[in-house]
Amino acid sequence: MSSQRIKTPCVGLCSTVYGDLVCRGCKRFHHEVVNWNLYGDEQKYAVWRRLEILLVQVMAAKLEVFDPARLRQQLEQRSIRFAPEQSPYCWAYQLIARGARLINQLDAYGMVLLPEFRDWTLPALRDAIDREFFLLSEAHYQRYIAPSFLRDGLEGSD
Repeated sequence: MSSQRIKTPCVGLCSTVYGDLVCRGCKRFHHEVVNWNLYGDEQKYAVWRRLEILLVQVMAAKLEVFDPARLRQQLEQRSIRFAPEQSPYCWAYQLIARGARLINQLDAYGMVLLPEFRDWTLPALRDAIDREFFLLSEAHYQRYIAPSFLRDGLEGSD
């Protein structure tokens, strides 16, 4: 299953239908969710790359992947979907997102929590990672996307 191409970042928990400008599930912007099937490969890659950069930033601040090969093997054994071309830190997120309640020893998966997070439960860590990833996506939207939408709207009304 892991060798299948994940065609969309969607995780099936879309909050943009409720008016969110950033999806709480996949962290894409509203217009990216709406227009995804109209995007070309270059546009899709840009979205994937932004999400990867933000997620790696969050994950690397909480854990270390010391054996990417072992992590990949564990994901494949457990049929957990992941994008092989992405960072092992994105793979680690997929593992924690899907198996937080089932994992006992992270080192068996080729990763270790950083000292300040070693007393956290994996479900609590998963929730904190998801929250921080959302906040970074939202901040990116407010800083780089919203102003251009506002500017474009003002220019069009002249």
